[in-house]
Amino acid sequence: MAKLALNKSALSKEKHRKASYGRYLPSLEMKQKQLLIERKKAEEALQQHVCDIASLEAAVYQKLPMLAVVNIEMDGLVVVESFKLSEENLLGTKVPVLESIIFKRAEYGYLIRPHWFEELAISLEKVMQLKMEEQVLCIRLEKLQLAARTITQRVNLFSKVLIPEAEDNIKKIGLFLSDQERAGVVRSKLAKQKKLVDLGRAQL
Repeated sequence: MAKLALNKSALSKEKHRKASYGRYLPSLEMKQKQLLIERKKAEEALQQHVCDIASLEAAVYQKLPMLAVVNIEMDGLVVVESFKLSEENLLGTKVPVLESIIFKRAEYGYLIRPHWFEELAISLEKVMQLKMEEQVLCIRLEKLQLAARTITQRVNLFSKVLIPEAEDNIKKIGLFLSDQERAGVVRSKLAKQKKLVDLGRAQL
């Protein structure tokens, strides 16, 4: 770390640093506040999705109690054929958005397919969509948590390190310059007094 220069130029520099940090800090704090709000929204959305999935699964088992029979083969009944993701710029943080999902159902002959398979397929699609949305919400939350953590570190850096450091440096330099000024005045008075004494001796 460079040694602090104790002069007027350094004092001016430290005052400029403090002013710059002071101007930048409010915008950082505002962004921090907004990111924390968005993070809270993402947490609530994810929690709501978890509840929705549990509720839907419970409703499906209530409507289709035959699913409790272990020998019913459902693998491949509904699969995700394709999906489309996009990005949203949220306060400078890019987060994913699930735009659409296309499902593909397995082909079963009417004679071998139970009458409730159609209802099951619809329910599976709803559950699978909610679970994919849940995965996207998890990624959004992770990115927003990281962004919030980063901006909080910057706010703390400015408010707890850089600004106090500049203030401390300003105080140190100010005290040193004040001491130097007082010492200069004392030296000037002593020199003036010595000059008068010498002048008086010379006249004797």
